Amino acid sequence: MAHELEVWLFTDRVGTLSLVEGRLNFFYAPGWLLLPNAVALSSSLPLQEEPFDDHKTRPYFAGLLPEGQMRRLIAQQFQVSNQNDFALLDHIGGECAGAVTFLAPGQTSPAQNQQDDVQWLSEEEIVAILDELPRRPMLAGKDGLRLSLAGVQDKLPVVLEGDRIGLPRNGTPSTHILKPAIQAVEDSVANEGFCLALANALQLKPAKSKVHAIGGRPFLLVERYDRISEAPKPGVTKGQRRRLHQEDFCQALGVVPEMKYQNEGGPDLAQCFELVRRVTRPSAPQVLRLLDYVIFNALIGNHDAHAKNFSLLYSGQAPVLAPFYDTLSTAVYPTLTPKMAMKIGSKYKFSEVQARHWDQFAQGAGLAKAPAKRRILELAKKLPATARKLQSDPDRGFAGNSVVERIIALIEQRCALTIRRLTEPAADGEIATEPSS
Repeated sequence: MAHELEVWLFTDRVGTLSLVEGRLNFFYAPGWLLLPNAVALSSSLPLQEEPFDDHKTRPYFAGLLPEGQMRRLIAQQFQVSNQNDFALLDHIGGECAGAVTFLAPGQTSPAQNQQDDVQWLSEEEIVAILDELPRRPMLAGKDGLRLSLAGVQDKLPVVLEGDRIGLPRNGTPSTHILKPAIQAVEDSVANEGFCLALANALQLKPAKSKVHAIGGRPFLLVERYDRISEAPKPGVTKGQRRRLHQEDFCQALGVVPEMKYQNEGGPDLAQCFELVRRVTRPSAPQVLRLLDYVIFNALIGNHDAHAKNFSLLYSGQAPVLAPFYDTLSTAVYPTLTPKMAMKIGSKYKFSEVQARHWDQFAQGAGLAKAPAKRRILELAKKLPATARKLQSDPDRGFAGNSVVERIIALIEQRCALTIRRLTEPAADGEIATEPSS
């Protein structure tokens, strides 16, 4: 027996996702292929008449879903198999990353001008949701909510309007992602908030974010770069929210989410740079932005920067590199792995990265070694002072935070080590250790 879901992009039906004998299949709608402005859902699913088999289909569609314990709990909520991507998309695939929506055959996508169904929340309700998310990810099963975001950490798509926070219902686009504190990771909200603010201070174009707290419960609100608010039309009090399409690098490269780490066979940095060169236009500025992201992640100790933490944003004639996101200094926590998600040169551990490994990385990424080295040194020299200035800003709330202080100490150590290794070849034989946290 075949099960089908219609796949919508913006307000157009673009194809059909089916489950046949436990395997996924996708094909583009003939009417969509005939349109002069038709675009592909993914770089890994080019426009064609022939259907895509499970091997080609799964990476993009499974890549829209939560992972790990979140996925298991959601499957449990709906009494479906944890492995059943199709059933999960059927239940929660209403508001996903990018502009894709899943509807039952015969349903019509809500018109843009009708998408304003928001359940506004009181402070007490927000605190209750923060308590509920670990047990009920994405608030799965709540009436009118079909919300999905990739990743293993608790998060929730919300609408932010002024000081009001609400839940997007019945096809309404969200505007922000609410990220509560990660259990068993000390002050993760301040950590990610500081790292994103630091990337912004260095003009690296990260996702915009702000640390909030209600009833002593901290959480991060991250503005969605794949949602925009249009200017209101004459006689209308507010503009409509609109989706932009996006996909992460694993989806674009046809890699299933459970293989996102390089040591599992997932993408390496060379493949990431090749993807950006191949699909973006003009690619040179996007390649340089990706270089900055790689350097920044290494110097702040973000060891979890795998290929699903980089995305392409389809906002014009050609995709561009999406703003920086999911930026957390994991290296300050002794219980988390010292291995980086993707190698620099031939090394997974930052403490072992010498000048020659940065050269290996640059060569593999198709970058000229000398300009890459100059940019590494430039950021390594800027980062510590920029971090201290951000920490001392009385309006930012980072002063006196012990985790932020440890992040800065780690940054200072890594930047000093990097500068020494890239400017003193005689020191190339040493192996350094991370500072104690």
